[in-house]
Amino acid sequence: MLQTGYKVARVWAFGTTNNAATETNVYYQVLNSSGQYFNYNANNGIARLDYVVSKAESLGLKLTMTLLNNFDALGGINTYNTAFGGTHTSFYTDAASQNAYKKYIQFIVNRYKASPAIFSWELCNEPRCSGCATSVITNWATTISQYIKSLDSNHMVTLGDEGWLTPSFVGGDGTYAYSGYEGVDFVKNLAIKTLDYGTVHMYPDQWGYNYTWGNTWITQHNAIGKAAGKPVIMEEYAAPSAALRAQYMPQWQNTILKSTSLAADMIWQFASTFADGTNPYDNYAIYYNSTAGSEFQTLGAAQAKAMLAKTPTATI
Repeated sequence: MLQTGYKVARVWAFGTTNNAATETNVYYQVLNSSGQYFNYNANNGIARLDYVVSKAESLGLKLTMTLLNNFDALGGINTYNTAFGGTHTSFYTDAASQNAYKKYIQFIVNRYKASPAIFSWELCNEPRCSGCATSVITNWATTISQYIKSLDSNHMVTLGDEGWLTPSFVGGDGTYAYSGYEGVDFVKNLAIKTLDYGTVHMYPDQWGYNYTWGNTWITQHNAIGKAAGKPVIMEEYAAPSAALRAQYMPQWQNTILKSTSLAADMIWQFASTFADGTNPYDNYAIYYNSTAGSEFQTLGAAQAKAMLAKTPTATI
């Protein structure tokens, strides 16, 4: 991680299961009809996250701690729905789910808030409420960010959304990213007083756009951040092959460097092959390679160096 030159790493601080007896992944809490329990097991429980935070402290790295996942990997929103009988869209307003989520937040925030490694708390990885009014997530983000601030007023809080825009956004064309379909309004969410900065993700291939559109997405969110008077970071962006990354990611990075005042950019994702030869990562991953000219060096380390030279206090 140090070889990237990044100053902040984003860490999954979530891990929920509904059945500890059959769970094969690391997990930090159990939710089921018997109640809510935290996993203190040294092999597959919170000690694993303790190690990550401790290691970050020793390396001088800062961590964004993501507290929930929109998706099912490692126990996302649907583990709450399984436990309490809700749906993916009702999660944000379901009292039982929200009470359990707040208890989990309290568990994590109180455990790590004194650590010098903490950079920020993130409400959710890519929260979505498909087909909902955007007010659902805006109200939820307001409530949860206020709650986190009540536990820890010394660290920043961010939503973790992809930056979706709505038909009211001037400059949009009503297509998917501008339709509000996923129930997120980046502009309104950035105005929440207890959210300190905005996050933007970008996957043109998944969203039905050409790759050059990425430059527009970047500059639009930079302008929104300026208008709101808050920092904005490119928290995830990538392309699904080395050839596409080589062709388009330098264009995006040049736009970030020369045409915006974005506080940071963080590629998705750095990876390494496990000792047993397994590879759990997706096609978007960039693998460690010390060779000059490798994509790890050009898209990772070189961009981090350029961002830090541009803004010495940049957060990557």
